[in-house]
Amino acid sequence: MDSTYRLDSKLDLSFERFVDEPKELIWRAWTHPQHLKPWFCPLPWTTIDCEIDLRPGGLFRTVMQSPEGQEFPNIGCYLEVVENERLVWTNALLPNFRPALPNKTGESVEFFFTASIELAVHGTGTRYTATVRHGDEASCKQHAAMGFEAGWGKALEQLVAYIKAGKMK
Repeated sequence: MDSTYRLDSKLDLSFERFVDEPKELIWRAWTHPQHLKPWFCPLPWTTIDCEIDLRPGGLFRTVMQSPEGQEFPNIGCYLEVVENERLVWTNALLPNFRPALPNKTGESVEFFFTASIELAVHGTGTRYTATVRHGDEASCKQHAAMGFEAGWGKALEQLVAYIKAGKMK
């Protein structure tokens, strides 16, 4: 986690994992739609569409699909892009930093958040830190109850398996 930011246990969820894969491949899996879609949702959920404009103010859009076939569109805006190190985005803003209005743009926003993925060299692999910041305790508790750590952890496992399978071509 970036040392300039302190976690607030009432508002933030975070976890750290150590993986054997190089941070450059993890970054690539996070920043190219064809590589993000296969692993981004914990199975049996899937990501059926993704659009990435990788720059501050750029679009980060996914469409997740439940096992029953229901679609959940999500749209957000990148806030910070530091290649192979840090990716920060939010669903509280639309592309070009336009404020989002919940349930007005067709996305499935239950609460607003700002998320970050931080990558650092650790031995021959990577220290992977995922953090989600919430605006209020209720949203943080709701996200935790939805299975933040288990879900994001499973997605990371799927990302690593995707890389190990040699699919990063």
